[in-house]
Amino acid sequence: MDVLSGLPETETDDLVAPVADEAGARCVQLLSDAGLRATRHRLALGKMLLLGEHRHVTAEGLYDEAMAANLRLSLATVYNTLNQFTEAGLLRRIAADGIKSFFDTDTSVHPHFYLEGEDVLVDVAGGLAFSKVPDALPGHEIERLDVIVHLRRKPQ
Repeated sequence: MDVLSGLPETETDDLVAPVADEAGARCVQLLSDAGLRATRHRLALGKMLLLGEHRHVTAEGLYDEAMAANLRLSLATVYNTLNQFTEAGLLRRIAADGIKSFFDTDTSVHPHFYLEGEDVLVDVAGGLAFSKVPDALPGHEIERLDVIVHLRRKPQ
């Protein structure tokens, strides 16, 4: 049993989590390489996000997964951790509908489909090609180009 699991969230936030498995060690290395300490919550959420298959998550969806896995943390901790991972370059934030953000585990620049009414973000297979990209404003440079194609189901 994890000795930290019975402590309230606020008492464990800054504690470095013990690592007892290979996946945990890989996650600790990823966090360290990104300049983040492997706190208990970062390690738990990092294992869920950074070691598995590529995916798009929302803070609420990840919180639900964490609760199902019996992790003791708040929705605010999930938001904070996702933001920290994004700032460290481990995730990419995609604001698909202007309200809700998705966090993409694939940090490369690539286009997405957003399925309106279904609240799902999907990678566009094969990417997109542009023949012309606008010039940056004077004194600026283009950092990246985000493309989100909004889809809705056809009426039947």
